[in-house]
Amino acid sequence: MYFNETQIKKKNLLAYSEGWISIGVNTLLFGLKFWAGIVSGSVAIIADAWHTLSDSISSVIVLIGIKVSKKPPDKHHPFGHGRAELISTLFIAFFLGWVAIHFVAESIEKLKHHEPADFGTVAIIVTIVSVVMKEALARYAFWIGKKTGFKSIRADGWHHRTDAISSVVILTGILFGKLYWWVDGVLGIAVSIVIFHSGYKIMQEAVSSLLGEKADPDLIERIKKIADSVTEIDIHLHHMHLHDYVNHKELTCHIRLPKDMKLEDAHEIVTRIEKRIYKETLIETTVHIEPKN
Repeated sequence: MYFNETQIKKKNLLAYSEGWISIGVNTLLFGLKFWAGIVSGSVAIIADAWHTLSDSISSVIVLIGIKVSKKPPDKHHPFGHGRAELISTLFIAFFLGWVAIHFVAESIEKLKHHEPADFGTVAIIVTIVSVVMKEALARYAFWIGKKTGFKSIRADGWHHRTDAISSVVILTGILFGKLYWWVDGVLGIAVSIVIFHSGYKIMQEAVSSLLGEKADPDLIERIKKIADSVTEIDIHLHHMHLHDYVNHKELTCHIRLPKDMKLEDAHEIVTRIEKRIYKETLIETTVHIEPKN
């Protein structure tokens, strides 16, 4: 996905809207869940409440990452600050891991002391409200993520989705809470596993992008066709490396030209290739020339 300056401003506004809506809704849900957890004495619901609050914190991290990523290139960062958005995604993943570990420990303590939970009508209503609102937030974040290409927004969406899933698990457990004293502790561990897995997948995707990923084969073919259309000479475009800086992308590649071609003519072909690729894909391209044998 490639953007011009107007599209970048628009996608940043969309990302900000997702972040602020998420913060408002999650803070409200945290208060409701925490109250329901205290009333029922449920560690699973309290864990779910803190998971919901962590969504607000992750949304703050998303907003900070997007703000930093907007900064233009400078002498220390000639390729811009777009990857700050990926770093914010890693913070979300680490935060999820911390939340998961914390509530595994609490759930184990509850099981060791045989502490049951007293699920009631309040817990049921609050949990149902949470499932509906969190799934709605998840769908909204996925839509924004698709429109903008921001991995941190998609990570925020998965954070919302795991919260909805954990609420469904708790709602199921409420039905059996009165029959088995250990249900709440087990559910707390189950919710923690869901949270941890979500954090791992988010981190895996962000790290893969930071390390650098192979260009999409369809994009490679498209760029080759664009380059070939510039000249009738068989340039044999190859050795392509795509560098993704989130807000913009840069391509390096090699072409082959006749070894007796004038430097001015070779430069003209290279310039046409670079301009045509940028016009059609918004990718900044640097072409290296090799002489044909």
